[in-house]
Amino acid sequence: MIIGYTQGTYDLFHIGHLNLLENAKKQCDYLIVGINSDKLVLDYKGKIVNIHDEDRARIVRSLKCVNESHVVESLDKIEMLERFNYDVIFIGSDWKGNPRWEQTKKEIEARGKKLIFLPHTDGISTTDLTKRVKENPVYVKIDNVNNSDERNIRRLFQKVATLWPKK
Repeated sequence: MIIGYTQGTYDLFHIGHLNLLENAKKQCDYLIVGINSDKLVLDYKGKIVNIHDEDRARIVRSLKCVNESHVVESLDKIEMLERFNYDVIFIGSDWKGNPRWEQTKKEIEARGKKLIFLPHTDGISTTDLTKRVKENPVYVKIDNVNNSDERNIRRLFQKVATLWPKK
C-alpha cells in the first residue's frame, strides 16, 4: 500500500485545493493531509486564517479522496515523515525550483521516499479570493421574499456574476 501525504492551509477551500487532493489520491492508496494550524499560518505567513484549523481539517477530511487529515504545527516534512510514515509527498508545481522544496526533495529521496510535484491550478488562490471579496463586497439580507423581491435579487446576482473573471 502506498501512503501519500500533502500539507497546506486549505483556507477558503477552492477548486485548486480539490484538484491537488484528487490528483494526489490518484497516485497513492491512502492519502493523509496535514492542515497547517492557525498559529503556524500566523507564524510563517503573518496571516490570520478565515476558518479555524479544526474546521478546515473537518472540511478536508470529508472529501472522498482523503483518508485522514490532521492539524499540524510544523512545516518540517521530515518531521511529518516520522509522524505519518508516508511513501510519497505531494506538492503543487508552483513550488518547483524553490530552494526550500528542492532541498526537501533531496532529504526525502535520501530516506527512500518520493516527492511529486502536481499540476498547479492557475487562476485561483485563497489570496486572490480574499482580495476579490475585499474589493467587491456584496451583502445580501433576504427576509420574506415576494415576487418583486425575487426579480430584484436575480438582477443583483446577475450583476455580482459580472464581477468575477471568466475562465
